[in-house]
Amino acid sequence: MNRPADLPGPEGVPGAARPPVEFLDARLLVFAEEVTPVLSSWEEREVDRLWEETTARNPATFDGPLVAALGLDRPGDGSLVVRWAPMTYRYRALRRLRPPEQVPGSVFVTVLLPTERGLVVGRGSPATAAPGRWSLPGGAVEPPSAGMPLNTAELRRHAARELVEETGVRVAVEELRLWALTRGSRFGSLGFHYLCPPVSGALVRRLHADLSVAQARSGTGPELDEIGFAPSAAAAGRLGVTADYLPQVFDRYFTA
Repeated sequence: MNRPADLPGPEGVPGAARPPVEFLDARLLVFAEEVTPVLSSWEEREVDRLWEETTARNPATFDGPLVAALGLDRPGDGSLVVRWAPMTYRYRALRRLRPPEQVPGSVFVTVLLPTERGLVVGRGSPATAAPGRWSLPGGAVEPPSAGMPLNTAELRRHAARELVEETGVRVAVEELRLWALTRGSRFGSLGFHYLCPPVSGALVRRLHADLSVAQARSGTGPELDEIGFAPSAAAAGRLGVTADYLPQVFDRYFTA
């Protein structure tokens, strides 16, 4: 897989440590589907073994479909081409088997939901892939239905769906605006971050509580076992374990 050349580190020093994510700009986003990467027979066996270990620790773990990021291209016309392929969660085990630059990244969406108390954040429940980790509402993007394209409209629909599933807050898809695009410095994961119109913090609390009760009754349990509000960029440092993008997204949002 071709990766964009490393950017200079702080103060332009080549090879210096980079922050966890970088912000990307593009006049137009284009999504190009490629074939799922081929694994060696050894990698296949190791992926299956590691997945069995994962499910033994957490039986609720689901090997669901996801969109893997294979790389980015800039044709020179102001557009950004996202190369992607369908995979499943178990193949994240490749992070333990390959050098980071040879591992497919994730494609995920988040929603920045402002309230009078700050941005809404949630802590992953034990049943999720990242238990105890604080993040914005959102999740990994699933491949579109057969014959349907992956595009910005599909990502926005996915973001609105994740918001409902994790917080109970419903918004019209067209009310979400793509606010930022980030790329992880380690695996090249792509985060599409959407800004939502403000809502009441009390309403978010009530909707999430109602959703948690309904999910518990159904036997699925909540995806976020706790929600909170981040009133400033410094809040990321007080949450504990967070998604890698969170401090930088907070910093950009609160200092804009």
